[in-house]
Amino acid sequence: MKNTVKKRFLTFVLIITGLGSMAQVGGDATYTFLELPNSARVAALGGSNISLYDNDLNMVYYNPALLNEGMHNHLALNYSNYIADINYGYASYAYNLEGIGTLGAGIYYINYGEFIRADETGVINGNFYADEYSVNLYYSRHFLEDSSLSVGGSLKTIYSALEQYTSVGLAVDAGVNYHKPGSDFSASLLVNNLGMQLSTYTQDNREPLPFDIQAGVSWKTKHAPFRVSLGLHQLTHWKMRYESPLITQQLELDDTDEEISFSNRMGRIGDELMRHIVLGVEITPSDNFFLAFGYNYQRRTELALSNRPGLIGFSAGAGIKISKFMLSYGMGRYHMAGTTHTISITTDLGEFITKDQTAGS
Repeated sequence: MKNTVKKRFLTFVLIITGLGSMAQVGGDATYTFLELPNSARVAALGGSNISLYDNDLNMVYYNPALLNEGMHNHLALNYSNYIADINYGYASYAYNLEGIGTLGAGIYYINYGEFIRADETGVINGNFYADEYSVNLYYSRHFLEDSSLSVGGSLKTIYSALEQYTSVGLAVDAGVNYHKPGSDFSASLLVNNLGMQLSTYTQDNREPLPFDIQAGVSWKTKHAPFRVSLGLHQLTHWKMRYESPLITQQLELDDTDEEISFSNRMGRIGDELMRHIVLGVEITPSDNFFLAFGYNYQRRTELALSNRPGLIGFSAGAGIKISKFMLSYGMGRYHMAGTTHTISITTDLGEFITKDQTAGS
């Protein structure tokens, strides 16, 4: 049994590693709203997390392998106030089928707001709107007797309407998670947004999806209420930064000096490495309360002003359980003029059903 599982796992790893040539980096793909953090908890942890294993249904969007039987009858609702009057939301539900696995469904929307329509001469002739949607189906199942290894997948149907231009797409996610019950360690591997446009905005202009391969680990300290998460994204695409021709010319001149050349090379290697990393820390004194903090180096490097970086790239949030509801808030700092705010509400509908049955008896 164990040898069979190992062979399947290795086969999965080899397949997704071979997909590296399809990886895309910022600005090259369509439907990039799929990469936005739609959960307050994940927004507070730096905007990306695929390894937190508990009963938070919102984590399933980021890695379907995190879907588990403990989420049976759970409902999650999220709303995000993004930048420049953009807002988006996400709702999901999970149901466990004994002996089959755990199923889930979710719907994700983003509204870009109202725009002024004008022709090439500047004559205004009305307004228009822009929206995008994704309807997702999830499935996860444990493959070891001690439930330590789970495999999950999601199917996303995508619809995008930008003024008169529309597009339909299809994408899948496939993930693996290792989490031994009773342990404070969790590790995940994920293939994200593997798919294509079924119909394009304009004729003969097919665009790639924001494909990504990610890995992540989370662990809790033994003698303190801290849980640390380390995420890696774009694993098959090392170079993620834009090289300005002016900077490139200056580096080439500096490379004539051996000492400066070594410093430049080490600096560039370190910069590229950090762009792949998202770091998050949770303070969890109890199961009913948490504080979360995150740091996204790529966001800070690409969006912060050089003379006034402020807290760009940092994020924070908190969650508290009140009665049967878990209420969470997450804040992400993207720019000096733009801070995102996300609110999440999760609950176990089974608790309401049990209460009604008890009252009726």
